[in-house]
Amino acid sequence: MKAPELATQRLVLDPAAAGDLRNRLRTDPQAGVRQAARQFEGMLLHLMLKSMRDAMPTSGVLDSEQSRFFSAIGDQQLAQELASQAPLGFAGLIERQLARQQVGVAAPAPAALTSASSAQPLPPARRSLPSVGAVQPAPPRPDTAPPAVPVDSAQRPRDFVDRVWPHALEAATRTGVPAHFLIAQSALESGWGKRELRTADGSPSFNVFGIKAGRGWSGPTVEVQTTEFVDGMPQTVRAKFRAYGSYAEAFRDYAQLLGSHPRYAAVIGQQDGVQFARSLQRAGYATDPMYADKLARIIGGSTLRQALSAA
Repeated sequence: MKAPELATQRLVLDPAAAGDLRNRLRTDPQAGVRQAARQFEGMLLHLMLKSMRDAMPTSGVLDSEQSRFFSAIGDQQLAQELASQAPLGFAGLIERQLARQQVGVAAPAPAALTSASSAQPLPPARRSLPSVGAVQPAPPRPDTAPPAVPVDSAQRPRDFVDRVWPHALEAATRTGVPAHFLIAQSALESGWGKRELRTADGSPSFNVFGIKAGRGWSGPTVEVQTTEFVDGMPQTVRAKFRAYGSYAEAFRDYAQLLGSHPRYAAVIGQQDGVQFARSLQRAGYATDPMYADKLARIIGGSTLRQALSAA
């Protein structure tokens, strides 16, 4: 059996899948584009399965958050298998679009799809934008966006998306969450890169998710003032945050954070933007009582849409 076919039969949450796809694009760009197109067709099939499952009654003795999580993972796996064995034809269209947009060995982005949240077609795009759809104590984590740091005043959301897009794709493979949801959260935490955490000498920390450095963190850190909400009231405190060597490290660590804590089980595999934001807040990702609303607005907002669809 050929290598691209083998890749489609792996577990959808296999953390090595993104690396294999990058290697395929590097060694055989045409086969890599074909493999990526099949994966995106699988995403479309998964959205269809999710819509059908959402239309079914969910009450019952066996219904629980855990059962829904495993059902979602099973649906994703089934969608990938169907796209591999009996493609519907979308993969060919996506492959041609990706082939036109591919530059060198850069990670390809999907063709424009229709937003299920607005039922209106997206503008011609190099990146797709799927649908948009009580706080508990949390492990050491990001909180509200850190204070502003001087950056290039000409920086735009599109520039930020360009920097983090390949890494968001990898994290999306690891978490089962659409890449643009992850970009939206990193934009909220970093102010579209304008409030990226900096070390004392001005070097970047690449921590665009505001992840704090708890007792279990042994890597480099940066200490800054930040805002915590206590009983709904903002308070300014000094806190240590994790520092990374690149955006790739930051997105990998974020994916590891979600995957290693059971409290984020409802976040993993989430395909609805609003539910993604609410699940993060319910899991205690942030103390800001408006965190979910802010994140959902970015996911469904025109700024992200325009940044993703910019040529």
